[in-house]
Amino acid sequence: MSLLKIDTKNLVEPRVKTTPQNVAEANDALFRAKMTLPAAANHCGMTHKEMKLTFWEYLKYNKPDYEVPENTIEVSRG
Repeated sequence: MSLLKIDTKNLVEPRVKTTPQNVAEANDALFRAKMTLPAAANHCGMTHKEMKLTFWEYLKYNKPDYEVPENTIEVSRG
């Protein structure tokens, strides 16, 4: 294969069908920081914006399952 002949079929990733199971896996992976947002969006077959909105909904309806120790030091962000 020469440099001038590029197979365009290899450049485009196949579309992934969005299923509730894929979305649940991606949301859990995002929550646990095991996956980045672009990777999670590709896993679900969504755009980045759709994945952000879906993950915000996940955070809204699923409470944290970890405890923050009381002797934690606050870090100023400003």
